[in-house]
Amino acid sequence: MKLTIALAAASLMLLGFVLVPNDEVRTEIHCKHFYGGIPYGMPASNDLIIRDTYALSNNDRTKFADWVAYKLDVNTITGEKKPRNWRKDPWLDNNETLEPSPNNGDYDKAWGEINVDRGHQAPLASFDGHDDWYEVNYFSNITPQKSALNQGPWKRLEDKVRKMVELYEEVYVMTGPLYERDMPKLPNADEPHVVPSGYWKIVLYENESGFVHATSFIMEQETERRAKIMNHLTTVDEIEKRTGLDFLWTLDPKKEQAIEKNLGKDWAMMHFCEGDACDKE
Repeated sequence: MKLTIALAAASLMLLGFVLVPNDEVRTEIHCKHFYGGIPYGMPASNDLIIRDTYALSNNDRTKFADWVAYKLDVNTITGEKKPRNWRKDPWLDNNETLEPSPNNGDYDKAWGEINVDRGHQAPLASFDGHDDWYEVNYFSNITPQKSALNQGPWKRLEDKVRKMVELYEEVYVMTGPLYERDMPKLPNADEPHVVPSGYWKIVLYENESGFVHATSFIMEQETERRAKIMNHLTTVDEIEKRTGLDFLWTLDPKKEQAIEKNLGKDWAMMHFCEGDACDKE
């Protein structure tokens, strides 16, 4: 796995530089974005990018990040709305990522022909208060997401995460794509790529006593615009099963197991229920 790091990020501390995709040999990397360790199980050819805004693992084959991790606080989410000025990730080679261009970008015609948006994995609105907010518009943080999903339940989920940040002051998020069936390609892209069939998100909050609340969701690309968020509640275990990734592996094994198998429905109902669904789900 290749490693790319923002050395200017004062909050970042590295203890290791080589990650080997092997269950017996793991290198722990410490930075503010990771709770319970870096998500493990990526191909060795992935680019690991760590910025002050977020961390991600970019897949050379799919051209999208296998996961994006970020820590949000009140200062991060508070600020004026920022523009979507798409850019190629300057830390990736042209053959490792999709690209925008003034007249012939890889996402051109995608909305009209296959109804997908340029979907942020780390959402732009969650970094309105960050000096480096523009990095969220890099194409390494973008995936093709069906418009109904991106503008519907996925957006509302991200909105509710920000409400959690306002309440609890800091929240950890990990999110990424699923590849469980063939999907239409971007019609204008000239690089080989694989469009995700769905998405997952894990939201983590640790209270003052050290108890960890984990709320997890999976949504398919075809999820309807008005679909209720709570109908897509799942466990970290289920996301691990379907992605092949390993989360929270640096925690005490008993604590890890308890977090990952817990659906956390009562906690999720407090923060992610919508309308009448709060009384029915």
